[in-house]
Order: sequence, then structure tokens, then C-alpha cells
Amino acid sequence: MPLIAVEEHWVAPRITAALAALPPGEADGSLALNDRGDTLDRLADLGEGRLRAMDAQGIDLAIVSHAPPGTQALPAADAVTLARDANDAVAEAVDRHPTRLRAMATLPLTAPDAAAAELERAAGLGHVGAMVHGRARDLLLDDPVLDDVFAVAAARDLPVFIHPQIPAGAVRDAVYSGFDPVTDLGLATFGWGWHVEAATAALRLILRGTFDRHPDLQIVLGHWGELLLFWLDRADSLARVRGLERSVTDYVRTNVVVTSSGMFNPALLRHVLSVTTADRLVFSTDYPFQQPTADEIETFLGEFGAADREAVSHTTARSLFGLG
Repeated sequence: MPLIAVEEHWVAPRITAALAALPPGEADGSLALNDRGDTLDRLADLGEGRLRAMDAQGIDLAIVSHAPPGTQALPAADAVTLARDANDAVAEAVDRHPTRLRAMATLPLTAPDAAAAELERAAGLGHVGAMVHGRARDLLLDDPVLDDVFAVAAARDLPVFIHPQIPAGAVRDAVYSGFDPVTDLGLATFGWGWHVEAATAALRLILRGTFDRHPDLQIVLGHWGELLLFWLDRADSLARVRGLERSVTDYVRTNVVVTSSGMFNPALLRHVLSVTTADRLVFSTDYPFQQPTADEIETFLGEFGAADREAVSHTTARSLFGLG
């Protein structure tokens, strides 16, 4: 049975350099996580090394996306140029390995008009979706100036993956500090803050009426839905307060696709399946930040019955990302 992984990361060297050159007050502290071991080398490799890693895990096709924060921490002019370069570069990698790779676009959301245009252009290059984060500098993802991006995504049937990013500096200072630097960073990122940020971004899109304006729009949330699927009883009350057409739970069931991001805990899977259906789940490893073995992947997929396993392994991803 084919296996498609949809949250597999890469980085463009020029974006990495531009992020590293930002002044201290604008720097993204989570970039330090890319420097562990051989992570940065793996991120930069869209060639034979990545294919060998996929072979070892039993992954037939990887949909790659730029690791956070992409160009969303950069000034508008830099973001436009570097997003375009990155989308061209990863399209070339897909062309070199057409049976093994597809790509999601990197968007210069600090330049909203350019971001919508770049998504159109990226679709023409063959990109099958977009990877975004909940904030582009001070601009939140649900700001009305970004609605054209979602209009393009809906019209083009391009799913938008909302990936975690580090909280804003003021939030980190207020909520995620006070320990040692390593603990502060972990608390603000992989240990908690990343996931609250992504869940909040998705919830704000729902409350902003994004899916009422664009009912065909599909978003993807990693890490079992970034906490959102575990708090729907409370979130549904927000829909009533906001006067939305549907409950938050209903939007989640029809407009949100979920992936595990290499977190293979069966208890988390059972809870998500109590909220939504297996045909709303797709597979991912969160490479190279997570590197599950082929045996670990097989054990996880063994939690599903035959039909659901086929959906999670490949058929839902094929339909969602238009893979044919």
C-alpha cells in the first residue's frame, strides 16, 4: 500500500541566511532547534539523502514544506523575493524526483497582495498547497487583508497547512519565560507554545467567517489538530457568541484535515477519531524533527482497519492535494 507523508520539512539557504541576519528584537529563537545534530543538513537536502531516509521509513511520496518561520518573519520586500526563489528551487527538486516529491508553497504574507499572487504562480509551478503560520510579523493570519490568499487557495483547491511558530516576543516574555534559556525555548515551542499558537490561528480563521466566505477551503493542522480537537466543547460556545452559521466542531469536521506529525500515541488517535473521521486524517512524520522508524510507522498504521488505513496512508492525501 503506498504511503504519502504530508508534513516533511526543508529549508532554503537564502531564507536561513536572511532570518539569521535579523536584528535581535526580530529574530526567531526557534531557529536554534534547526542546529541540533544533523538537522540543518537534512533540512537542506532535497536529493539523495532525503530519498534514502524516505526509503528507510517506507515512504513513497513526501510533500515537502519550508520549516518555520519561512519568510513570515521577514520584511515585505525580502519576503517577496525569497519566497519566489524558494518556490522555484523546490519546484526544481520536484521536477528532478517527480515520483517521490511534491511541494507546498512558501508565501510572503508580510506582503498580502504579493502573497495571493505568489500562490497563483506557485500553483502554476505544480505546488499542491501552501504552508503558513499564524502570524506574519505583526499581521495575524485571519486579518482581512489576507483573505485573498484564502480565496485563491479555495478557488485552486489548494489546502493550507497552518504550522506552529514561536509566539510573539511580548507573549514569550509574559508567559514563556522565567526558567533557564533552554527551558524557556522549549516551553515556547515544541513543549507547548507552538501548538497553542497554531490552534489559536485556526480558531480565529473560523471565528472570522473564513469558511463561510470560502466553504471549499481546506486547512491542515498537525500534531493531532494542535490542541483544538481536544477543546471543542468550549470552543463551540465561541461560535454561538460570534453568531456563526455552524459550530466550531462542524467547521472542524468539514474544513480541517488532521495529521499526527510523527506523534503515534494511540490514545491521541482514539480521541481524534471520536471527533472526526479517518478520511479526515493524513500521514506525516514531521521530518527531520521527528524520524520514526519503519517499524514504528507500521505499528501506528496497524491501529487502523483496512479501509481506514488506506485512507490515512494515501487516498485522502491524493484527493486533498490533487495528486491523481
